[in-house]
Amino acid sequence: MKIKDMYNKNKPVISFEVFPPNKSHDIETIYNTVHELSKFNPDFISVTYGAGGSTRGNTVEIASLIKNKYNIESLAHLTCIGATKEEIDSIIKEYRKNNIENILSLRGDFPKDMLEIDKHNGDFKFASDLTSYLKSNEFCVAGAYYPETHVENNDLMDLFNLKRKVEAGTDFLISQIFFDNEILYKFKEKTDKLGINIPFSAGVIPVTNAKQIKRITSLCNCSLPPKFQRILDKYEDKPEALTEAGIAYAIEQIIDLISWGIDGIHLYTMNKVDTTKKIMENISHIRDLNI
Repeated sequence: MKIKDMYNKNKPVISFEVFPPNKSHDIETIYNTVHELSKFNPDFISVTYGAGGSTRGNTVEIASLIKNKYNIESLAHLTCIGATKEEIDSIIKEYRKNNIENILSLRGDFPKDMLEIDKHNGDFKFASDLTSYLKSNEFCVAGAYYPETHVENNDLMDLFNLKRKVEAGTDFLISQIFFDNEILYKFKEKTDKLGINIPFSAGVIPVTNAKQIKRITSLCNCSLPPKFQRILDKYEDKPEALTEAGIAYAIEQIIDLISWGIDGIHLYTMNKVDTTKKIMENISHIRDLNI
């Protein structure tokens, strides 16, 4: 099934993100995680693609498991930085072989040790280039958006790039993390004026680790509203309390987003089943109501 069709049901689309384990962990750990997450009936589950394609094989394997064993649509991430058409063809051939119809099109981050001259290698300069190519191969394609602007761009350039992604054929959009819903609502006003009217899902992450969230926010240009900063300041050294407060904040954020009328919620699970379970239990009736 093409994920874009899920957004026509007049209910919020609820999705999860998981990531393949790194080389120091057994792949079996993610199998158990997917099994438990499947019990919460997400509309789809996305699977990340490691830096430089470092977990490419695992991405295909996990996305296939989600789709073919659990009958949940999977959204496989794909980055194109430095890639040739031949390399992309090889990857999408694997996706097709595993019945994967949906791909999140991403440029990817430049490796820290990449020379400036090497940044221009490959057949795909922007995510929009990859999107066009995937659409020509009849995939349903998702794109990423940044409510607080991509770290390499300013506001206008970011909106221009988003418009270009949509014109390239993007079917729906998923946001990077953010903690202030008002920022997303203002961003959505700008995209409405640009005529970007495809479905938007809001990416939400429950904070359970202060150091981790500081690292993530520094990487993706995400600000912390005073209400959230107070939680970090108060419970940074109290892991159990921070987990409770982080889950409560995420639930409040999700309920407000759905009440506002967002098309979908994309939960960055961080492969944490218990945290996801508590959130899903608190929106079980809300998710079934019409937007």
